[in-house]
Amino acid sequence: MPEPMITEELIAAHGLSPDEYARILEIIGRDPTYTELGIFSAMWNEHCSYKSSKKWLRTLPTTGPRVICGPGENAGVVDIGDGQAVIFKMESHNHPSYIEPHQGAATGVGGILRDVFTMGARPIAAMDSLSFGMPSHPKTAHLVKGVVEGIGSYGNCFGVPNVGGEVRFHPSYDGNCLVNAFAAGLADTDRIFYSAASGVGMPVVYLGAKTGRDGVGGATMASAEFDDTIEEKRPTVQVGDPFTEKRLLEACLELMASGSVISIQDMGAAGLTCSAVEMGDKGGLGIRLDLDRVPTRESAMTAYEMMLSESQERMLMVLKPEREAEARAIFDKWDLDFAVVGETIAEDRFLIIHGNETKADLPLSKLASSAPEYDRPWVPTPPVSRPVAEVPQIGPIAGLKALIGSPNYAAKAWVWEQYDTSVMADTVRAPGLGAGVVRVHGTPKALAFTSDVTPRYVMANPYEGGKQAVAEAFRNLTAVGALPLAATDNLNFGNPEKPRIMGQLVGAIKGIAAACKALDMPIVSGNVSLYNETDGTAILPTPTIGAVGLLATLDEMIAGHPVTGDSVMVVGATAGHLGQSALLAEAVGREEGDAPPVDLAAERANGDFLRANRQLLRAATDLSDGGLALAAFEMAEAAGIGVTLDAKDIGQLFGEDQARYLVAVAPENLAALTAAADRAGVPLHRAGSFGGPDVRLGGDTAPLAELSSLYRTAFAKAVG
Repeated sequence: MPEPMITEELIAAHGLSPDEYARILEIIGRDPTYTELGIFSAMWNEHCSYKSSKKWLRTLPTTGPRVICGPGENAGVVDIGDGQAVIFKMESHNHPSYIEPHQGAATGVGGILRDVFTMGARPIAAMDSLSFGMPSHPKTAHLVKGVVEGIGSYGNCFGVPNVGGEVRFHPSYDGNCLVNAFAAGLADTDRIFYSAASGVGMPVVYLGAKTGRDGVGGATMASAEFDDTIEEKRPTVQVGDPFTEKRLLEACLELMASGSVISIQDMGAAGLTCSAVEMGDKGGLGIRLDLDRVPTRESAMTAYEMMLSESQERMLMVLKPEREAEARAIFDKWDLDFAVVGETIAEDRFLIIHGNETKADLPLSKLASSAPEYDRPWVPTPPVSRPVAEVPQIGPIAGLKALIGSPNYAAKAWVWEQYDTSVMADTVRAPGLGAGVVRVHGTPKALAFTSDVTPRYVMANPYEGGKQAVAEAFRNLTAVGALPLAATDNLNFGNPEKPRIMGQLVGAIKGIAAACKALDMPIVSGNVSLYNETDGTAILPTPTIGAVGLLATLDEMIAGHPVTGDSVMVVGATAGHLGQSALLAEAVGREEGDAPPVDLAAERANGDFLRANRQLLRAATDLSDGGLALAAFEMAEAAGIGVTLDAKDIGQLFGEDQARYLVAVAPENLAALTAAADRAGVPLHRAGSFGGPDVRLGGDTAPLAELSSLYRTAFAKAVG
């Protein structure tokens, strides 16, 4: 079959600008072949090269005494003591999930699991952060159903517990939902595997499932806005098989234990192209591939299709040649493909052979580390000049009902009950209220996991919103008693070629960096997802933070529920900030005012105080969206008892001031906690008490049973 002629239209269809194409001509000194054009397109698109964000990502703190491996590998690696490490990352599968929600979300889960186990870790936990359009939008219910089913079917079949996450709805996501998937695994610190190839003449081995035409061009599609041609992009969505992935996990871990592996890389975005180029580039080597040896499941596949296919459940490995027979036997046992498809070479070349013809011959280093890097023009988001126009004239119970009756703040059991939260039998705290907690099997330790961002804040004030996402993750880990260790970021934004959008990205990264430094939570891995727009309308800026904390023993965990007679105590100062609050958005449909300021010194001090005095607390939660009223209701509802809050002021009840926690304290511990707060200089005040059959907010009363029914049914009514 003759290859297509390289035209301006074909270049544009590959997401390459005229300047980028001119740069390709300069690098290779000739017109590229069609396969070479596809390779450059895959490696130079936003999804693989980070060409718009690299400059700013370098400003993030990525090191620390516990960090073994920061950004640049498949996932981040953090020491948890006793010769063990937690390996984790969060990554987006936004565009595929909007086009084909079930498979898009499922393969997002599959991809992030491979990122973890390709480094030698057995996955122990998953989370997902989901953003959808309004429930009234005609596509939302279909997307929610498909995405949740896709996440559940893949994770449940693979066998990893889903222990947390978040779900939000906003009209900015009507044309572009977000599916951010997180996975974490455990490995021994002396058995971690990296992707840099080494040694000349070493076999390059293809592992796993066969290659098909699904996902061809997926990485390029993920770096473009949507328009009315969206349905034409359906073939670029990958198809996943969790049972094959489970076998691939076991085969890879067995292979790694055999001592056969020099380096290994997941075949994710851009498939064979990206995995081979990254392995070669990190090792300063070239790669030669013979595509006639690649296992395929479809006939007459072209070199272009094989190089750009994003078929799932595949790995690429550089193998110790003397261990080939042993390695092959392992994959034969697990009924997976094992094929030597090439070798490492000394020259800086990416040489692709198919049908005894050279389909690509490119300088490998120019494809990865020498990809374009842009300093995009950006303008800062203008500061909010006006405070909230007027405090909502609404009764406290009516305000609470507006929140718990909204799918944004109603109970999410409809979602997480479709996930297996207890497989592997190490889940200590399942989704539903705060961070998830998983035992480190065979030890007294446990790990806590959370995912956080408030996009309204980031839209109003990217810097404070970026700080707040990290601070809320810090508080969620602290509220279960865990010491925050490190974070991964998933930066979801619109078109970076628009200075306003680029300004949101820059501001948020600056805020994230400031908070990570102040709170000792380095960013060890991450993902950038740009061009999240449809017909020129961008999503809310959504820089999701996934974070991991450590409990030295389960005795350190704060996991109780309040009982009748416990005091409602607030750690931290309350001014009653209502700008960009959940109450404004849900009760009166207003998104106005500034994001709440984040005092990082107070965050650190209040969090350290909480962990230091955990033995005096019955239960704890951070205060964020919905303020004191929503947090107190959620804590009381989970315990099945009422709560009375003394404040009558709407700002005191629903304000979203940061650096605050709600804690339930038994009467016998109240004096000791108060004295500890005085010594530490930490604000602490009594806000009410738990008990009775009702929820009382400043004299406004409703039966707990009535509110609980609304809270537990509103989500399913909205989208189910």
